[in-house]
Amino acid sequence: MTTPTIDPRLLDRLRNDLTAAGFTLDGIGDLLGQVASAALHREQPLAARRVVRRERSPLATLVGLWCLGEPTAPADLAEALPTLGVDGAVSLGLVTSAGPSSGTTSRPGRETTPETTPALGTDQTLRAACDLRPYGDEDSSWWVASDLGEDAHIGPLPLDHVLGIGGASATLASWTPRARVARALDLGTGCGVQSLHLAAHAGTVVATDVSRRALDFAAFNAALAGQEWELRHGSMLDPVAGERFDLVVSNPPFVITPRRADVPRYEYRDGGRAGDALVAELVAGVGAHLAPGGVAQLLANWEDHEDAPWQERVRGWVDGTGLDAWVVQRDQQDPAEYAELWARDGGLRPGDPGYDDLVAAWLDDFAERRVSAVGFGVVTLRRPTSGRAPVVEIEEAPGAITGPMGPHVLARLAAQDWLAAHDDDAVLQQRWRCAADVTEERHGRPGEEPEVILLRQGGGLGRAVRLDTLDAALVSVCDGDLDARTALAAISGLLEIPQDEALAQGARLLRRLAIDGLVVREPTD
Repeated sequence: MTTPTIDPRLLDRLRNDLTAAGFTLDGIGDLLGQVASAALHREQPLAARRVVRRERSPLATLVGLWCLGEPTAPADLAEALPTLGVDGAVSLGLVTSAGPSSGTTSRPGRETTPETTPALGTDQTLRAACDLRPYGDEDSSWWVASDLGEDAHIGPLPLDHVLGIGGASATLASWTPRARVARALDLGTGCGVQSLHLAAHAGTVVATDVSRRALDFAAFNAALAGQEWELRHGSMLDPVAGERFDLVVSNPPFVITPRRADVPRYEYRDGGRAGDALVAELVAGVGAHLAPGGVAQLLANWEDHEDAPWQERVRGWVDGTGLDAWVVQRDQQDPAEYAELWARDGGLRPGDPGYDDLVAAWLDDFAERRVSAVGFGVVTLRRPTSGRAPVVEIEEAPGAITGPMGPHVLARLAAQDWLAAHDDDAVLQQRWRCAADVTEERHGRPGEEPEVILLRQGGGLGRAVRLDTLDAALVSVCDGDLDARTALAAISGLLEIPQDEALAQGARLLRRLAIDGLVVREPTD
């Protein structure tokens, strides 16, 4: 398989044509509508195919070609790319001839000019040579090229397949803190999704990958976005030996794969280690590449063993690194679920030849090593700027997240630093206020005192903290006007609780709420 070619003149034309056609996230959403968009997000393309086949627009042509793998008539593509032209798209390696047309005809009323008329002949059918689609966040938008996905690819994926935009890349982008940094590393860049984000807030972006094809796609996407990254070939941290960064992001090839010759080892998901050893190696080694205060944001799988729960295993990876660590398990699958997921990811479906044998290989591997489940989660590591003891927190937090987690990660790290440097007396001297997204819920029988009081977070991980009467009274006056010590002294008198007990309980509560972002310190005058 080929990869796209970089030609600055043709890339300028491509950008202009894609913009003019409305080939954007909003444009595609408007074209497909809610039902087809939702189905496509579930990797069910039929509804979207029905839309683009009945539409008569350049946008429908581009969506059908590059997002859905639809065969396309040269005249239709010439109209959709009026300045680049079909030959320009072929020269960039974005489309290829699928041979003489077999029923795919130009839509009526299409006209071409000598500039855009394809030299390959109007009787040819065109197909996408790669996937190309819009991608973005709240502040920026780009186009991303990658290998054709399994919906447009016939048969199992090749081992050097370059993955496009997926759920894991979106998760990592959401969790990455976006403070300005001098140097950032995208370890295992793939087609370059994380580097697109990093370029907006990093002075220098270094992107590495073990796959040369992935680096070719990354180079193309950087050029299409008008960005410059340092691209380096090599495994894990080898390409950056002796270097330090302010931010490291990595969606590494963490998929746990049986080490058997008959099990495919895809470059984008298999790092060549047994079990979860690759993640353990990355967690143990990335600290040497973090500048003081530097952060590493990683995605990972880890095993839950019958004789060693996942929390113990992950804590063992972190111990001795000297790094702060916040590890959040977002999901967990049993061995059969995990095996079925990654067998399907490679392009096989139940009933296909080899599917059952592939799933069985995973099940045998897990059984031999006494793996009872596999977790998926996010790891945040940070090198402290002082000589204090590292703070390590490991937890489970499943459930939906409503917004970007990066700002929450930044706020958590700042709160963690402040709390580590201040004792309970300092905590009580502060004026605190509830975060803007925090609400209180009270549950009880009508006409009676509430039996349960919950403080609920609207953003972040959506924490729900159960409060007792003293806790609720303290939170109710966290409006930034009164310091916690004065408030608790008054509350202890009203509730007839010894003041020392009230102060100790209040300090514990404020520390817990501050680290999770439910309360914040009011700035001092």
